[in-house]
Amino acid sequence: MTKKLLLMMLLVLPVCVAAQVRTERLLEKGWKFTREDNATFSATECDDSKWQSVTVPHDWAIYGPFSIDNDKQNLAITQDGQKEAMEHAGRTGGLPFVGTGWYRLDFDAPEFRAGKTATLVFDGAMSHARVWLNGHEVGYWPYGYNSFYFDITPYLKPGETNTLAVRLENEHESSRWYPGAGLYRNVHLVINEDAYVPTWGTQLTTPVVKKEYAKVHLLTGLRMPEGKQLADYRIVTELKDASGKVVATAENRGSKYDDGKFVQDFVVDRPALWTPETPALYTAESRIYEGNELKDEYTTRFGIRSIEIIPDKGFFLNGERTVFKGVCNHHDLGPLGGIANVAGIRRQIRILKDMGCNAIRTSHNMPAPELVEACDEMGMMLMAESFDGWKTPKVPNGYNKLFDEWAEKDLVNLLRHFRNNPSIVMWCIGNEVPDQWNGATGPKLTRFLQDICHREDPTRPVTQGMDAPDAVVNNNMAAVMDVPGFNYRPFKYAENYKKLPQQISLGSETASTISSRGVYKFPVVRRAMQKYDDHQASSYDVEHCGWSDLPEDNFIWHEDYPWSIGEFVWTGFDYLGEPTPYYSDWPSHSSLFGIIDLAGIPKDRYYLYRSHWNKDVETLHILPHWNWEGREGEVTPVFVYTNYPSAELFINGKSQGKRTKDLTVTIDNSKCDSVGSTTFKRQQRYRLMWMDTKYEPGTVKVVAYDANGKAVAEKEIHTAGKPYAIKLEADRTKIAADGKDLSFVTVSVVDKDGNLCPLADNEIKFKVKGKGYYRAGANGNPASLESFQKPQMKVFSGMMTAIVSSTEEAGEIVLEASSKGLKTAKLEIVSEK
Repeated sequence: MTKKLLLMMLLVLPVCVAAQVRTERLLEKGWKFTREDNATFSATECDDSKWQSVTVPHDWAIYGPFSIDNDKQNLAITQDGQKEAMEHAGRTGGLPFVGTGWYRLDFDAPEFRAGKTATLVFDGAMSHARVWLNGHEVGYWPYGYNSFYFDITPYLKPGETNTLAVRLENEHESSRWYPGAGLYRNVHLVINEDAYVPTWGTQLTTPVVKKEYAKVHLLTGLRMPEGKQLADYRIVTELKDASGKVVATAENRGSKYDDGKFVQDFVVDRPALWTPETPALYTAESRIYEGNELKDEYTTRFGIRSIEIIPDKGFFLNGERTVFKGVCNHHDLGPLGGIANVAGIRRQIRILKDMGCNAIRTSHNMPAPELVEACDEMGMMLMAESFDGWKTPKVPNGYNKLFDEWAEKDLVNLLRHFRNNPSIVMWCIGNEVPDQWNGATGPKLTRFLQDICHREDPTRPVTQGMDAPDAVVNNNMAAVMDVPGFNYRPFKYAENYKKLPQQISLGSETASTISSRGVYKFPVVRRAMQKYDDHQASSYDVEHCGWSDLPEDNFIWHEDYPWSIGEFVWTGFDYLGEPTPYYSDWPSHSSLFGIIDLAGIPKDRYYLYRSHWNKDVETLHILPHWNWEGREGEVTPVFVYTNYPSAELFINGKSQGKRTKDLTVTIDNSKCDSVGSTTFKRQQRYRLMWMDTKYEPGTVKVVAYDANGKAVAEKEIHTAGKPYAIKLEADRTKIAADGKDLSFVTVSVVDKDGNLCPLADNEIKFKVKGKGYYRAGANGNPASLESFQKPQMKVFSGMMTAIVSSTEEAGEIVLEASSKGLKTAKLEIVSEK
């Protein structure tokens, strides 16, 4: 490089830096952490050199160890029908999240100087966050699931090292599941000029959406120094499509009549509409000037789409009737804990979309921004939920202690944060709140919260999950809602539909079918709240909770009645905590509700849902496995989940007969089977079942037929031999060298012919070489107390998941898996910049 060229670059550099009016960066590295608690930890001069070094997002409690004494609760779970208090071990996952944690960070802010402003944004901090900067307390926010921000302009020192301190505390009996702990979501530092668009300061709507054109309405708030008014500024906005092409522009000067917000309108010709199948995104890139001086640049990402609820007809997206094929999901990522990790979130969405799922309910809390952004980009509708409780407690130290002072503040943050995101199609203001039983206050609180939603975002309907249908219909609480959402009891749908004025009904929470991947119980009968010595549930998918039911008990309503607009199944993935029905049976650290287990491995039920929800993709799934030594000659039913109408089953070449789905089964002629039943009347419409087949080792083969009786697909499963080798399959073999990206590796124990060994429980040991490291692992066994982080774990039903993380160096990563008596396996992953 010549001296002349170098001089030119040095001259240009300060101009480029000066032109950057808004900067934002993550405060990820360099944090210090301790579980001790001392008031002096907020002081700038505190010596934290011996504290643990961590990177944010960070969940301190996921590292365990598990213990029966971690948040052991003694109470009655009234929503589960318990009348008297009892001991609940593992209700919050058996992980040590209760207590106090401190975080400290020394950082420089070279972007900041006199005349600038600074904002600190927390995407979530669990919980009761108190924040100090340079010894000054700058704010408090108690709700751990919500995003919040503080103006730190008076406390940030230009040209000096700044010290940030955060105290977090989780109280005993404050949660009904594992909530996570610590700075488990991102922290942002935003530097602006003296006039700037505030945090979540835009509101973009699409009031007219047609194939030919769409109208876009943009409101942009402006935070101004004292003495200034909106008329002193102008805004220039360009709308760009996904390729970066400008599709519309507008320039406006502020007016004193605009209530502190710029008002802009646009028309986009032939818009690309946002749908789950085609998640087209646009950006509104705004520049704000005072005279000719650029003051701020702000980008609002959005999608063009319309949503409408039409009585008696259903939910319409872009004018087309759309049924919610949704799941409820907790926020945790299994062995990763409560952290917001992009790779983990996107993996979950990919798995759900392959199943045919088109919607997620964020149960029962505000979502991480990474989830909302991923749903925007990948095409997944969201019901964004706010609270699990209102004024009446479910647990002694729950949100009831915060409601009066914080409910509106929390709800406003949720709404303003995500009201521009096209994936969000509905707001949910509560879940099974005990206030639903109080006719004097429940309906009024409902209206109070729903009015806030309408005020902040009049474009989306509002719902809540209500599990007391008689009470909420009789006291008018359900009638207040835009969309009455009912948790369970679908047999009440028709009665409630007749009584309510909305002429619409949503299964806001359904099924709660329970199962353990690869575990089968005999005889195959319908059971409720069944418990076994191994703390598992049957993967024949015929067991449920005392208040709930089986998948088909809900399918039939949403398929046959247009006013029943769909469902959100409890749950998409197993989650940490709530090991129902094993309330007091330790060890049990995670739920059994998931269609997919805690390791992210689909259970049998996954293929039942896929056969119904994703009919354009071939599904042909056989259960159970065929390794039943000791059951020779005993009745061992075989089920087939398929999108085809008929199939014939063969055991060792001998036909067991042909089965066809019974489409004549309707709600009117199929009362729900009682507990203990083996007829499975409703299931005959969606499953193919051979109830009398007997076990003999060998081969099970199924041949599927289309509607014309033509054989179109076949599949076999075999009795596996002895465990012989380890098999590794990665969800992605190329990941980003950013220190955060993850490859999820499915680990299987197979016989010499490559068949999964479904009874294997070998302990696998892992080594990672190269530019990566072993991040965590899980086997999906809800009764396992093995460390998620230790690079060894037993497979469960022959399988587990190992998670490999990149470093910040590009290169090759090699995962090696070994176990005594098994052939070692290696997998190469490439980490790229």
